Amino acid sequence: MKNKSYTVRDLPIEERPRERLQKIGVDNLSTQELLALIIEKGGRGQTVLTLAQNLLAHFGNLQNIKNASLEELKKVKGIGFATACKIQAAFKLGEKVESHITKFGEKIEGPEDIFNLLKNEIGNKMKESFYIISLTTRNNLISYDKVSTGTLSASLAHPREVFLPAIKNSASTVIIVHNHPSGDPQPSEDDLNITKRLKEAGKILGIDVVDHIIISRTNYFSFKDKGLI
Repeated sequence: MKNKSYTVRDLPIEERPRERLQKIGVDNLSTQELLALIIEKGGRGQTVLTLAQNLLAHFGNLQNIKNASLEELKKVKGIGFATACKIQAAFKLGEKVESHITKFGEKIEGPEDIFNLLKNEIGNKMKESFYIISLTTRNNLISYDKVSTGTLSASLAHPREVFLPAIKNSASTVIIVHNHPSGDPQPSEDDLNITKRLKEAGKILGIDVVDHIIISRTNYFSFKDKGLI
């Protein structure tokens, strides 16, 4: 029995996550049970619920699981490549659902719309990510594209890479966005210099950089709101 690979069917019916979801509803399931539904099957000598609990114990909390790479997830005994992919996909779907703006073509009214669009995607990231938001002349969303991932302290934002999505999308205006892993959205000297550089590059290309928004876990900083752009 020690080498047996357990599945959900090895659990008593009253403990199976699917049956419990059907009986008491998804809102009443524990975090362990929700993870077990995604994982689907246990490993050698452990049930799917045990594996879910081991996953939580290994990373400490859901946020750390969400931020884990495929290789980091696979370090947990019983989590293979396919299961790691499912876990990442589940969190990504959750991010997309939580975004207030989900439809291309919607009008961007202000920096709060951009914060709601990207806060779940980059607000908790441990590295800086740089995005460009492409807009029409009426501020309707065309696309949002990831330009680069930097280090813990600096983004990589070369004008060539930044404006490429906007050029492809024939955007009239753009908003540049990046996150601060420190949790403090106040701009650094580098942020100020990058903004000035990109604003000047946009003028040459005929694409107006209308704002630069820095996102943290819970709030944001808008260069436009502060009169810095």
